[in-house]
Amino acid sequence: MLSPPPADIAPEERMYLDVYDAIMSHRLTAGTKLTEQALGEIYGMARHHVRRVLARLAADGLVDLEPNRGAYIASPGEREAEDMFELRQVLEAKVMDKLAGSLTEAGHRALRELIARERDAWMRGDRPLWIRLSADFHIELAKLAGNGLLVDTLRRLVSRTTLLISNLDTAGQQPCSFDEHAAVIDALRDRDGARAQAQMARHLEQCACRMLARAPARFDLRSALGKGAPPGGAPGRRKRE
Repeated sequence: MLSPPPADIAPEERMYLDVYDAIMSHRLTAGTKLTEQALGEIYGMARHHVRRVLARLAADGLVDLEPNRGAYIASPGEREAEDMFELRQVLEAKVMDKLAGSLTEAGHRALRELIARERDAWMRGDRPLWIRLSADFHIELAKLAGNGLLVDTLRRLVSRTTLLISNLDTAGQQPCSFDEHAAVIDALRDRDGARAQAQMARHLEQCACRMLARAPARFDLRSALGKGAPPGGAPGRRKRE
């Protein structure tokens, strides 16, 4: 999701990528209602196409589909958040165990480059890119571990826990620190599995502690998706109806 999709991409895929990117960048925040009519108008698509995209986002863990109420950007509660981070601790410890003795030089270099891009995005104030890169770091680690089911499970968990980070910047804190990422990679480079697991465990604990407050209630769906101002200029509301 870090590079622009091709211009001739299919409409459903375009909508999926736009909404996915807007969620991960927190331009669409947790609890935002996604109406089929509004999305259909923005993308010029029939509702059955919109429903397929929403179902795909729901499978990713980014959207909750509520019977007779519609689709909402997932808004995990405190208990679910605790459960997700508990599960991530188990799964990512396994990733560390697998990678400590098998991370290749190419894999190490790719992770270092990802961390450098993450740090650069933070320093330049590009918060949307930084959030996506922070999430991608964990998914790339799982990919390097070579277990496809683990990758799919972690992608859903990482995406859903990313929703817990507000798009408000609080005192410069970093919900997913690139310095902590670097400490994990240092341990993997040294083939120190116990240290890698300890660094990852500490990092995930810090991520959980740095969950920030939710974003303001008003939003503009068209602007969030990069489609310009809505006709008449009336913003939508982020609330459950």
